[in-house]
Amino acid sequence: MALVSAKRMNREQFFRVVLELDEDGLRKALWNLYWRGTANVRYEVDEFVSLARSGAYLGGDRRVSPRERSRWRFAFKRLVAEAQDALRAEDAGPAVAALEQLIDLACEARDYDYFRSDDPVAAAGFVVSDVVAVLWASTWERHGFQAFAETAAPQLVRWESRCGWTRYGEGSVSAKETSLAVVLARMLRVPDTWEGFAEQYVRALDRLCDLGASTRQVRRSVDAEQERASALAEWHGLLLENLVDTKGGLLDRIAVHSALGGAEQMFLSARLAHRHGNTGVARDLVARCLRKLPGHKDFREFAAEIGATAPA
Repeated sequence: MALVSAKRMNREQFFRVVLELDEDGLRKALWNLYWRGTANVRYEVDEFVSLARSGAYLGGDRRVSPRERSRWRFAFKRLVAEAQDALRAEDAGPAVAALEQLIDLACEARDYDYFRSDDPVAAAGFVVSDVVAVLWASTWERHGFQAFAETAAPQLVRWESRCGWTRYGEGSVSAKETSLAVVLARMLRVPDTWEGFAEQYVRALDRLCDLGASTRQVRRSVDAEQERASALAEWHGLLLENLVDTKGGLLDRIAVHSALGGAEQMFLSARLAHRHGNTGVARDLVARCLRKLPGHKDFREFAAEIGATAPA
């Protein structure tokens, strides 16, 4: 007999139902009640994220009390913990969606003021890379590699950050962060997984371009493309190390992809040219990179390695 129905029971009705259950039935009922409760995390997260983005936690909104406004980080921590616990439920869909929303909010909070805090991610003790690692591991375990790659590749593009997710890059939270490229490198242990994930990564970049075309953007966001290439530079370096290079293959497509731009993308082209034996082209490209970012450590080291002329 079910303990949860569309019509709520009163105390006496509940106890009568419980008395009819044997020990095994009681265990199953309590387990179902427990996981039905965790499904509510999605609703709570929806509400919390919506209020944060509306500015309700900054003040002047009766939907959030002064006490809730000052204790937002405790609510955030609780929701993260409950969503992670709910990943073990039979239906983990609501928990996955909740975690995605919380990660999105943390990424946004680095640049936008949603809470009264100088560094919201640090204040909440939220290590983005750790939570993403838990989410990705759960997706792979439940649904297999292909579903994981299809889901995680666009998330990598959306969430990766070159300098972490805290505002100032210091403190205990920042010290625990790793790039999402490193998280993936720990998961992709054989060549086939690198190849398969890279294919989904290129498709995720393609969809960004398709989205821009569908919204009829008159002018492309050059800054966004350059920032994206900078955030994903470490990932591109790992792909260069782990993919089998073929002419016109995945690496060549990434090196000229219109969803990326700037000196970091040009640097990938320089490294590819050098690998193909086109040293002259590589020297020219890295010199152009250094004219844009003359103090870039990786650019200067590569220029010295291949004998390119670097700016003083």
